[in-house]
Amino acid sequence: MPKPSTVAHARSDQLAPAGEVPPPDVVEFIRFCHDRRGLGWPELYDEMCSVAARREFRGWGHDELAVRGLTFSLFDMQRMAGWVRQVIGRSPAGSATAAPRSIILPAPGSGG
Repeated sequence: MPKPSTVAHARSDQLAPAGEVPPPDVVEFIRFCHDRRGLGWPELYDEMCSVAARREFRGWGHDELAVRGLTFSLFDMQRMAGWVRQVIGRSPAGSATAAPRSIILPAPGSGG
C-alpha cells in the first residue's frame, strides 16, 4: 500500500495571480503530455494525470510536480487550465508542436 504523501501541496490561495507564467519544468511537462496525443482540454488533463501516475516524465509523479507548482486539485483547475492555454498557445517556432492545434479550454470564471 502506498504511503501518504509528505509533500506540502500548494493551495490556490497561496498561488500567484492569474496570468502567472508556469515554471519551465511545468511547461516541459505540459508539452510532453500534449505532444503524446495532441489532446485538447479536458482530455489533456486526463493524460497529464496518467503521465504523472505512471511517472513517464523524468520519473516524476504527483509529488514531484506539486513541488514545482503543478497540482491536480480541483481547487487549482483554473490555474492549470490557464497554464495549458499559455503553453499550447505558444509552442516554440520550428518545433513539432509549432503547427496550430485545436484546444478547447473553459473560459476563466465559466465554472466549466
